Amino acid sequence: MISVFGSANMDLVAYVPQAPKLGETVTGRAFHTIPGGKGANQAIAAARAGADVTFLGAVGDDGFGIAMRSTLVDAGIEVTALRQVPGASGIAHIVVDDSGGNSIIVVPGANGTVTGLTGDDHTLISASSALLLQLELPIEGVTAAARAAHEAGVQVVLTPAPTRPLPAELLEAVTLLVPNEHEAADLTGTSDADSALEELLKLVPEVVITLGSEGALYGSRSGERLRVPAVKVEAVDTTAAGDTFVGALAVARSEGLGPEDALRFASVAASISVQREGASTSMPGRDEIDAQLAAH
Repeated sequence: MISVFGSANMDLVAYVPQAPKLGETVTGRAFHTIPGGKGANQAIAAARAGADVTFLGAVGDDGFGIAMRSTLVDAGIEVTALRQVPGASGIAHIVVDDSGGNSIIVVPGANGTVTGLTGDDHTLISASSALLLQLELPIEGVTAAARAAHEAGVQVVLTPAPTRPLPAELLEAVTLLVPNEHEAADLTGTSDADSALEELLKLVPEVVITLGSEGALYGSRSGERLRVPAVKVEAVDTTAAGDTFVGALAVARSEGLGPEDALRFASVAASISVQREGASTSMPGRDEIDAQLAAH
């Protein structure tokens, strides 16, 4: 089982030919309300890629919270540890341009209340093969979850987004860090991915840096280094590409695939997702991933 301790947001997505500059108004061509959040996205990606998944987090007592819980249940995800708290659920305002690029504003809402673990959280995390974490929940909650997993011998996969300073206590519990190239640069002060990889390996045992259309870079403290190219496709919406990649990567690792095969599996999953609009709605099922892998 894979556990995801993370955010659940309702994505308010506007599609425009070109994103507006500061002070500018543009006319959009479409608008969608789509359940998302980095935590929920990674949970759905992992479930669709073939894993048993449980989700730990919080939603508000509003309509968005009801919709997000229903979306997770429909994806086959266990939600007994998804708390409901008074007030608004988290939301993300997303602008997607015709090149598939996006800009995002997140308002945490209920996610901001998840500052620690319940007894049930500890039990579920300890029974997992891997724990997926991101930084859209309060850092004290993320750190507590990471420590609980580490103490139980569970692999901890951290997506350091949105970027912020990472406490030593959190880093000591992380097995695999998965930043994109911009996050890696923020964390290390260098925009060279190979140099950033070496710096990050001083902090954690394994690192994958995602490089968008350039693929992904992997390194471990054992000395292994890999570059896996991206699958070449025409992107429609890149909103959930990183979360799809991480969810699929966790599944591949849990099934015992080595680094190169796991990265290829994750890259194919991400390449399918960017050809569709939306976040959770764009993520491929296992049959689609396997078919694309066979085709390549």
